[in-house]
Amino acid sequence: MSRIRFNGKFKGLCLACAAGALTAAFPASGQEGSLRGTVSDTYMDSVLRSGSGTEAAEDLQIPPTLYRTTSAGALPDSADEDGALFPDTGSPAAGDPFPPLDRTADEGQNRRAQEAAAPRQEAEPSEELDDLATGTARVGTIDATEGIRPLPLRTNERVQPIEGRARAPEEDPYAPLGLRVGTFTLVPTLEQGLTWTTNADSSPDGEEALLSETTLRLNAVSDWSRHRAVLNGRGTYRKSISGDDVSEFEGGADAVLELDLRSDLSARAALAYQARRESASSPVAVAGVDRQPLRHTIDGSLGVEKAFGRLRLGVTSEVTRDQYGNARLDNGDTLSQSDRNSTLALVRLRGGYELSPALMPFLEVEAGRRFYDEERDSAGYARSATRLGARAGLSLDMSEKLSGEVSAGWVAEDFEDDRLDTISGLALAAALNWSPMRGTNVRLDGSTTVEGSTGAGDSGSLLYAGTLRLERQLRANLTGDVAFGAAWRDYSGGGHDLVLSGEASLTWWLNRYAGLTGRARHERQKSNLPGRDYEATSIFMGMTLQR
Repeated sequence: MSRIRFNGKFKGLCLACAAGALTAAFPASGQEGSLRGTVSDTYMDSVLRSGSGTEAAEDLQIPPTLYRTTSAGALPDSADEDGALFPDTGSPAAGDPFPPLDRTADEGQNRRAQEAAAPRQEAEPSEELDDLATGTARVGTIDATEGIRPLPLRTNERVQPIEGRARAPEEDPYAPLGLRVGTFTLVPTLEQGLTWTTNADSSPDGEEALLSETTLRLNAVSDWSRHRAVLNGRGTYRKSISGDDVSEFEGGADAVLELDLRSDLSARAALAYQARRESASSPVAVAGVDRQPLRHTIDGSLGVEKAFGRLRLGVTSEVTRDQYGNARLDNGDTLSQSDRNSTLALVRLRGGYELSPALMPFLEVEAGRRFYDEERDSAGYARSATRLGARAGLSLDMSEKLSGEVSAGWVAEDFEDDRLDTISGLALAAALNWSPMRGTNVRLDGSTTVEGSTGAGDSGSLLYAGTLRLERQLRANLTGDVAFGAAWRDYSGGGHDLVLSGEASLTWWLNRYAGLTGRARHERQKSNLPGRDYEATSIFMGMTLQR
């Protein structure tokens, strides 16, 4: 049961007070049909019947009074005994344009819906509530109005909390997580497997062998907010299991530090080290030895770049150190290679103009000197030389889509000994990274190197080398790598070598930390010089571990 409040408690109190004032003004005369009965009782009953003063009547404890007529015959004798003004006649009269609504079915239906929605409570009716029956009315639920079926009951559905929502899938679920070392993220990779090759030492008369090959790589990148540092390390050890006797190690490390000194001033420092055994196919390989010497190379550079509006000016100093170990002869003796040790120091000046944030053409000149530890080599030649060069190029920076630079120019080294011809020629360089689509990376590397010589009267050669590499994520747990390489060696005496190579590899990741790797490589060298041709094919199968 719910009470109907039309104008609130305040209005009911006002109406009750007005009725009381009228009663006081016209005191009772003892007759039931008096003015008191006409004004006070009649008005109060109408107020209580309308529900306006129900709460006020309860507060003032005024008993409800039925409506009474003031004169006989005002209402027909068929009126309800309870004095209702509008008795229920049961059925509408014929031709009545506004027949009364039958609320019996609707009230029952609404009552059943209300009782089903709320728990059943049993309470004994009190006499006080019965006396106040004229001020209350039974109504349905808010969903059940007259003439409309109640809506089905709804319950609030549980809403998943924000922290409990499903996580978005990772872009690369098999990428290494890395190790936190100070302010660096270190990613170690270990590769272990077996390599079968048709030419173990890449020589014209090389033999096949089955090798155990182990490679360790370390990569560390800083997470500094302003500057940036990158550290890389790698090492590979090969040991023969059967076939040609091979036991060699090669590896290296490099570090790059980029400093953002001011908005228009930046600095870059780099240091690299590499150790590898001289290949039997090298033009400076020692003939008739059991093991070629080990070559150590150290590179260091320091550069500063200043911006003047769109103009970019930079200066870089570089130092390269080549040092050779002893070669081991067939009889076990060693042969010193100290006369090949040298240091190259040079300075580069670069000027560029920024056409746009993505394109900047530049011009670069260099000058330096190559110093040999020994003034004259074993053949009596003074090989120290002056280095000069110039090139023009284009630098690109299109975010992750395309970045790097390409250049072309001229380079020359003029020896102290007049008996040696100057080595000069076209200088080409490239370092481009291109990502045509997500999961695909293309890299082009190119370089020009001035190679020395140990032959009497031989100045050396120019080596042009380039590699095109395509990396593709075929599936979330399958990555592929294809590389094509080409090299052209131009001797000062007129000879040349052409080296072509191709490589393909696949890695199937079992999980984020381990994968199976397969790799195949073929390399061939053709030369117009005698005893320089060779061919080598190798296949590697193993496992890769990463963290």
